[in-house]
Amino acid sequence: MPPKAKGSNSDSPETAVLIEQFKSLGLDQSKAAEAAKSPKAAAVLKDLIERHNLTSGSLDERKATLVAALAVQGVKLSDEQKDYVLGAILDDRLKRQDQVNAAAKYVETHPFPVDVKEFDAECGVGFSMTPEQLAVRIKEYVSSSAIAGWANLGAAIGGIKNIPDLRWANPLDVKNTVEQTFLEKFGPRETGKPKAKEPKKVDSSKPSPLPSGTSTPIPSTSKSVFESGFLGALHKPGENPQIHPSLRAAHLLATSGNVYTRFPPEPNGFLHIGHSKAIFVNFGYAAHHGGKCYLRYDDTNPEAEEAVYFESILESVRWLGYEPWKITYSSDYFDKLYELGVELTRRDKAYVCHCTGEEIKANRGGDKGEAGPRKACVHRTRPVSESLAELENMKNGKYKPGEAILRMKQDLEDGNPQMWDLIAYRVLEAPHHRTGDKWKIYPTYDFTHCLCDSFENISHSLCTVEFIASRQSYDWLCDALEVYKPRQSEYGRLNVEGTVMSKRKILRLVKDGYVKSWDDPRLYTLIALRRRGVPPGAIISFVSTLGVSTAASNIQTARFDQTVRQYLEGSAPRLLMVLRPLKVTIENLPEDYLLMVEKPLHPKVPEHGTSTIPFTRTIYIDADDFRLQDSPDYFRLAPGKTVGLFQAPNPITCTSYKTDPATGEVVELICRVEEGAKKPKAFIQWVAEHVPSGSPVRVDETRVFHRLFKSDNPLAAQPDYLADINPNSLEIIKGAMVEVGFWSLAKRSIAEATKESKARTEKAKRENPDEWKSAKEHDDTPAPSTEQLVGKECIRFQGLRVAYFAVDKEAKLACLDESAVRDPGRRDGDYVVLNRIVSLKEDAGKTA
Repeated sequence: MPPKAKGSNSDSPETAVLIEQFKSLGLDQSKAAEAAKSPKAAAVLKDLIERHNLTSGSLDERKATLVAALAVQGVKLSDEQKDYVLGAILDDRLKRQDQVNAAAKYVETHPFPVDVKEFDAECGVGFSMTPEQLAVRIKEYVSSSAIAGWANLGAAIGGIKNIPDLRWANPLDVKNTVEQTFLEKFGPRETGKPKAKEPKKVDSSKPSPLPSGTSTPIPSTSKSVFESGFLGALHKPGENPQIHPSLRAAHLLATSGNVYTRFPPEPNGFLHIGHSKAIFVNFGYAAHHGGKCYLRYDDTNPEAEEAVYFESILESVRWLGYEPWKITYSSDYFDKLYELGVELTRRDKAYVCHCTGEEIKANRGGDKGEAGPRKACVHRTRPVSESLAELENMKNGKYKPGEAILRMKQDLEDGNPQMWDLIAYRVLEAPHHRTGDKWKIYPTYDFTHCLCDSFENISHSLCTVEFIASRQSYDWLCDALEVYKPRQSEYGRLNVEGTVMSKRKILRLVKDGYVKSWDDPRLYTLIALRRRGVPPGAIISFVSTLGVSTAASNIQTARFDQTVRQYLEGSAPRLLMVLRPLKVTIENLPEDYLLMVEKPLHPKVPEHGTSTIPFTRTIYIDADDFRLQDSPDYFRLAPGKTVGLFQAPNPITCTSYKTDPATGEVVELICRVEEGAKKPKAFIQWVAEHVPSGSPVRVDETRVFHRLFKSDNPLAAQPDYLADINPNSLEIIKGAMVEVGFWSLAKRSIAEATKESKARTEKAKRENPDEWKSAKEHDDTPAPSTEQLVGKECIRFQGLRVAYFAVDKEAKLACLDESAVRDPGRRDGDYVVLNRIVSLKEDAGKTA
């Protein structure tokens, strides 16, 4: 016999009437059916509705749910006790289910009349705590409890929940705030200090047991990445030598001896995953030491800069979890830089040169010295007064591009090409996005970078190893002008194999149609990874586990995917999903059978809550979970075989099947539900057909992304990297199905992301009011905003036994745009598009 369906049309007429009555209270179908399950609680709820005339539809869903909770808790309460708690719900004193539970317990154990003040205190009435206040209390607790690291996270959350004045704080807010506090105090989870263990003896003759695809060892996590290795060995503020002691004193006075770093991207393209390491190093190092980090746009080449790049860079930095202390531009200092260009010339350490590019290359000996020994430019010895006049002519627009440049007079005998009279200024006929047509000449990176570092009192100028040779010219220019000299230190860059990150190469991929745009999820730009659904915390986790050293990190995509997979394992809610649906009719259930099943959204993270889904006569399983030929090592569904259904009450057995006469393809299974059967060896996912509850959610497009290139080194392909393109890198599946809990998860995910974003943005506004003032005064200046952090990719979940997915930005979900939706569901015009973030296990990919 099939299990009895609670709250279904197959129950008594009285039950059906109860469900309709509970729906009139404000409950949706699933919650109304759930409320009707228990006869005693249903009787209490029915009594409350009728005695207080609660069927007028005046209650919102939240209050209706609380009244239903009171019915469960109030089975043993008198009418007077129930009525008092109900009044507290209706007048909005009780806002959460745990408050209703506490209220029911209070009135049961305390005589009437109620001591209102005591009742309110016991039930958290009027409890109010801002995110900032909660953060302060939690930081005080963490500091005073001598907590050692991430291993104590659970204990810390439990201890905080036992603090009387934090008892009524939202549990999810507490969890998130504790994790943020731990992140700030101990660094990313992977780099937190673990419990002390006996050191393992390592056999150096054996290779390290690393994840598949790893080419760089994972560093020890006994210390934060900012306390060990390359970063741990950096100088302390003020230890960088200066040409005059007074420069050091002035620097320390300006910075109060704190760490000052900067992230200085060129706004001529979108950031890629390699930049995430630079962001992590610069912002993370400053934050670890309680210092400051600038976001400084190196906007010295107006020919290649666009507003969209400025906006995207700030958005990516914030998306990764960092807030710039100040947002500056190299163009902020154009006047000051020009003054120093004049001063350098006046000191006879710069000169105006009219050589062509070919002549400069020949004077330097050619590409490989084939042009003979190096020799000075004929303009190098021109009088200072002449160079000053020519520099003024350059500034005033006398020369066209390539006709005149200002060159630094360095050391042509030095073996370092970065000392061979680098260009300081060149002529460009392009308006600047911030200064308009004011300037006809623009400073080069080699002239600008170190001086802007000096202006901003940078204590640690951190860059990648390709700039090692530039350190000498960096120091030379600061000393030549006798200004404060930051110290440049170089670390190895991050490269991900199996892809390309060159702006020029990606642009060709976009223009030639190999990918759709710069944010195509097959790319490794940050906007593409975000669109794919990769959480920013997973990227930071990935970077932090690589460590920071002078060696380059050449990582296969499989290792990156594994980090993302591990991050999502503990954070992504889980929904039932079938990618390629196969209809199943359960023959021993009646046509109108309905069982509402409540299931957790994550078995190990109760904070995610639950979803309620229907189980009916018609369900769908994944076509891959059935085959006609059985075998001893096959445990899923086949004719005559029994298999379990996740979260369903009983397993099913396939008794027969139907095929398409034209193709012979199996199109429907006939099964029976098995009551009292022993636990099956395997369980499969499913979704049920139930029109009233909107089940299942039909997915219009599921986009599965495979490797864009066939090999780990596309640049080695002949004739070029395009020959290595995988023609099957994008797979689009139509008609996948997801459980109906998708809608409430989508709405909640966006609401939580918006709340967090608003809190972060308000905090940034309070801590950096000058940045907001600057943004208001300059329309072209990006500023922190809530919208930068909230997108449809925030809606992430694991399709149980399928993969991890996120909603694509092209999806149309009307429920996200409505301020108040009692029963979220599909609306006219909706178009559901999902992106696969990563598979559940390493995917060999499809390259043919």
